[in-house]
Amino acid sequence: MPTSREARKVTHRWPLISGISAVVLAAVLGGLIALRAGNAALESDTEWLENIREDRGIWFDTPALLLDWLGGGVMAVWVVPLVTIGVLCLVRRFWAALYYLVAIVLSVLLVQVLKTVFGRPRPEDILVISDEGSFPSGHVANAATIAVTLGIIVSRAWVWFAGVIYVLLMLLSRTYLAAHWITDTIGGALIGAGVAVIVWAPFAARLERERHRRQDVSPRRGDTG
Repeated sequence: MPTSREARKVTHRWPLISGISAVVLAAVLGGLIALRAGNAALESDTEWLENIREDRGIWFDTPALLLDWLGGGVMAVWVVPLVTIGVLCLVRRFWAALYYLVAIVLSVLLVQVLKTVFGRPRPEDILVISDEGSFPSGHVANAATIAVTLGIIVSRAWVWFAGVIYVLLMLLSRTYLAAHWITDTIGGALIGAGVAVIVWAPFAARLERERHRRQDVSPRRGDTG
């Protein structure tokens, strides 16, 4: 188990620095787009969208629309968070549930603030119905927040791997559907991951104690000798 000094290092150093840096970088990216391009698409945005249009077809429409449904609306705001929090509470990971909830809420709020501030138009040939404001991508931010929080909570390599794949698939889905420019999705990923790491800082020591406490209890529960 980490010492109190190690826990304080986790709490006060690199999580806050790296998380804040990611969020600031996303905000700077949005600001540069608004100032340099007048909120229009960058060359990299248009090139990416033109390339991905060439791959459109019925085999890709269904998974892209499924990710659109999973990462937005009622599913993203209510169903996925409540199910995740419920599972964490069932396994008595109450600090983990609170950490997850705070990170998800703050990520959503920050995305909405930046959407309002930048007011970037979405691509014209969007294939789904979406709200106003293209930068940053709320779907990708939500996916990144989920990936990082669950990676930290479960602390398993396969969870991190699955999280990265989920974020990349969501990024591809949003640009495939022309719901976002590629820079919107990059900004969303930075915000989602950044917020998850920032919120982790004050929860780090409690999450570690809770994880180790469960590890200490589990063998005794299974010991029938």
